[in-house]
Amino acid sequence: MSFSILNLFDMERLKDKVAIITGGAGGIGKATAKRFLSEGAKVMLVDLKEDALKKAIEELNSEHVHFYAADVSRADNVTAYLEASLFQFGKVDIFFNNAGIEGKFSPIADYPDEIFDRVIDVNLKGVWLGCKTVIPKMKNGGSVIITSSVAGLKGFKNLGAYVATKHAVTGIMRTAALEFADRKIRVNSIHPGPVENRMMRSIEEQMSPQNPEKAQKDFEGSIPFKRFAENEEIADLVVFLASEESRYLTGTTQVIDGGMMIL
Repeated sequence: MSFSILNLFDMERLKDKVAIITGGAGGIGKATAKRFLSEGAKVMLVDLKEDALKKAIEELNSEHVHFYAADVSRADNVTAYLEASLFQFGKVDIFFNNAGIEGKFSPIADYPDEIFDRVIDVNLKGVWLGCKTVIPKMKNGGSVIITSSVAGLKGFKNLGAYVATKHAVTGIMRTAALEFADRKIRVNSIHPGPVENRMMRSIEEQMSPQNPEKAQKDFEGSIPFKRFAENEEIADLVVFLASEESRYLTGTTQVIDGGMMIL
């Protein structure tokens, strides 16, 4: 029977795989869930608010997606969403450790301690607890994708807490890649530039409350492609990292930023 490389892309790339997506009701999480489902995966969406998850489930409209409302910064909640996934699907092959918040746009000297603590809890502790709890229960040969940012590779004024956490999760990624390599579990991070979603609207409004459109234009001016990424473009990269096409990739930082980092 003949077989060409073209046949590979006609197949469901994630057929019979089970994925957990944290931050699943957000722009990137929901777009990735849609792509995972189209590639044959079963998906557990995890996010903080049940109403947002229910809305996402309605939009996705698939019998192969379920949800669990959880705070990723609490160890008991992380254990609970893992157990719910295993109960529902029996295994975990893919873990998109994606939940994150932007925090406040403020200089370090004025940054509120309580907001700093919450950014650390969600963006850093949430990733740490997810890796600590989920990866040991994953199938051998699975894939873990951690959402960092271009802010995990360079500094940005007035986003100190966010930048700190996104640098830190890269260290977690590299350590987990080493620790789980003997089980052939791949661990990689993605580093988007600005994306057309709620988080960027929040940052723009904080930067320039009277004229957030100017803040967006300023960001676009720092990107060679002169536009923000779409959620679906980030999802395409995550699907690649989740699939067997990335079977020899681990410990890498995958930048998707329209050229922002080369300036």
